Amino acid sequence: MNQKTIFGIALGAFALSSATMAIYTPSQAYTKKHLEPSHSPSRSFQIAQASSTSAIEQSVHEKINAYRGSKGLSNLTRNSSIDSQARTHSRNMASGNVPFGHDGFRQRLTNTGLSYSAAAENVAYNCGSSDPAKTAVDGWLKSSGHRRNIEGNYNLTGIGVAATTKNNCVYLYFTQIFMKS
Repeated sequence: MNQKTIFGIALGAFALSSATMAIYTPSQAYTKKHLEPSHSPSRSFQIAQASSTSAIEQSVHEKINAYRGSKGLSNLTRNSSIDSQARTHSRNMASGNVPFGHDGFRQRLTNTGLSYSAAAENVAYNCGSSDPAKTAVDGWLKSSGHRRNIEGNYNLTGIGVAATTKNNCVYLYFTQIFMKS
């Protein structure tokens, strides 16, 4: 089968420190015509994908920490409350309930119930990749705004991956939230 790989980066990577928000616009941003499929996966497809998306989330975490370690930065610790918010956002993007991007970022931070001094978020999607976690992380690292989030002064993270199908391809949506407690 001939597989294609599609990579999308949010039109802005947000960094929130105290009450200030900075928006970074990556050079590899997709326009609306490149955005997500318009339908959600069936319930049976969601159940079948649950275990594999969990493994992909763990792979993203390992790749991000390996990169941070190579730069002399401390590892990020996954937090289940942040994971939950990241998963919800990825599911909402995959189902078309929200557009691909950062809509609702501040609310996701509030919904974690955690106190924080800084936070940021990266999102991506891809289709047909043999290593979807590597594709997402490599894309983020090629974007200065997303790389800045990955290299930021954070100690906690949450990662969520969700899947949907369109045109015989499984699209995976990624959300990674970074927080400094």
